[in-house]
Amino acid sequence: MSEMPPPAPNRWRVLALWLVGIALVGTVGVLLAPSPSVPGTARGTEPVELGVELDAPVVAARVVPNLAGLPEASTFNTIAGAPEDATAEEIPDGQLVHPTSPVPVFDQPGGAAIAVLPITQLGSDTWVPVIADEPGWVQVLLPSRPNGSTGWLSTQDSTLAIRSTTDRIVIDRAAFRLTLYRDHQQIGTWSVGVGTPAAPTPAGRTFVLASMTDAKQKFSPVIFPLGIHSATFSTYGGGPGTTGIHGWPSTDVFGRPSSDGCIRVPADALATFTNPADPVPIGTPVLIR
Repeated sequence: MSEMPPPAPNRWRVLALWLVGIALVGTVGVLLAPSPSVPGTARGTEPVELGVELDAPVVAARVVPNLAGLPEASTFNTIAGAPEDATAEEIPDGQLVHPTSPVPVFDQPGGAAIAVLPITQLGSDTWVPVIADEPGWVQVLLPSRPNGSTGWLSTQDSTLAIRSTTDRIVIDRAAFRLTLYRDHQQIGTWSVGVGTPAAPTPAGRTFVLASMTDAKQKFSPVIFPLGIHSATFSTYGGGPGTTGIHGWPSTDVFGRPSSDGCIRVPADALATFTNPADPVPIGTPVLIR
């Protein structure tokens, strides 16, 4: 099996602050000690706790008295003022966070609240990748428009669950290939269909937003919406133009531009993604080249 190189060091990262009991954990670059598995979580994901040094300066989060007055950071919305992802060519390192209650999204540590991150997205728990951290804060990818939107979440209370995954998905549009990595190793690679020149698959780093089924369609038993959108369609099929990974009933679509922006994959790829013993976790980082 081929090996995936670790992600480039995050230039925003101040300290390695992920603590699991008494063992330090780094998911892609260094894995010093695994944490105990949590019932109901996929292999390849481990719960972790985010901490800071006691003497590190922490910028307090502003109090947001009315979360309902903020736009929801979901695939259906555009978040004005969301910071742009500055390192879109680097795959996130696998740290994921999940809001256990709706939480405000800030434009910077101690800054203004620009959105609220909901507990669920499209029927799945919301898990978003961490792309940077500072004492008391994490910066995450958002599933909203515009593509490359990010935001800062406070870790100064108990509203975020935190874990890590070693799963990575890399999509090479020019080679029409999707590759799944786990624990640095290639789990599978498949010839896929990507967007046509008139409706290209968007590039950048994103994540698996949800896993869903839709009885109204017959082309795929399961669909994996991503946290990225078509640049061609503001809406598609009544939805918000979300790009996704899904199957297709015929094989002639693979190895060429054949979709309106989504990534069409063969049945064995879907079977690997949904393997009950080792499913691809929600929040898994995805890099589209």
